[in-house]
Amino acid sequence: MKPAIKLLACVLIAFVMLVPFVWMLSASFKPNAEIFASPMRWLPDPWYFGNYAEIWLKLDFMLYFLNTAKLAVIITVVQLITCSLAAFAFAKLRFPGRDQIFLGYLATMMVPWHAIMIPQFMVIKSLNLYDTHAAIILLWSFSAFGVFILRQNMISIPDSLHEAAKIDGCGAFRTYAWIILPLTKTGLATLTILTFNSVWNDYMGPMIYFDSNSLKTIQLGLATFKRQYSTNHGAIMAGTVCAIIPIVVVYAAAQKYIIEGVAFSGVKG
Repeated sequence: MKPAIKLLACVLIAFVMLVPFVWMLSASFKPNAEIFASPMRWLPDPWYFGNYAEIWLKLDFMLYFLNTAKLAVIITVVQLITCSLAAFAFAKLRFPGRDQIFLGYLATMMVPWHAIMIPQFMVIKSLNLYDTHAAIILLWSFSAFGVFILRQNMISIPDSLHEAAKIDGCGAFRTYAWIILPLTKTGLATLTILTFNSVWNDYMGPMIYFDSNSLKTIQLGLATFKRQYSTNHGAIMAGTVCAIIPIVVVYAAAQKYIIEGVAFSGVKG
């Protein structure tokens, strides 16, 4: 395929992907009467900022935003620790049944979440963690997918570095912290972005485990606002724009790590 044809195909795909986001952004600056006007105008005329004022005044948006940021940051940090430790064990340490345990751990990814939703809820209730942020943090603390990404990344690190560290007197944890972890930056960056994005956009988990308004996340807040003001499309679009800004910023800042990390984990090992 010629480069010009490839470029044209990429432009068309990008256009199809971006049109809904452009329409959402445009609608967030229009009053309701103009959003579905025919013919459609892509640029608001005049620009209407009342939708953003409404979403911040009628909805506890700052509270929901901070709750979501809290969960996303804590869970991301916890997953980086647990997944990197497990990946180091599966990639560099030798113990009986290592590969079999890893395959069994990966097999958990094939179990539909709906099949374990009720047992998880019962466990959380028995631990008296219902209606607390700790419930979501505990459920998201471990990730088989994260372990897989980091393990594939660590496998590419020469074993000679590990052996040299052992000769110099480094224990397993010091080797992990001082040698292996700094060489796994691409995998760690990829896992950070994917985990942050997943937690930020999670709706089902908070809906099941949170009752108090003070614990709700952005996704729950927007759903509540939509039920109460279903005809206020402009304010709903304004809230959605505010909700996706952190995701856009994260992806824009670390886009190359996502591509490199996922591709790297798919071809190594």
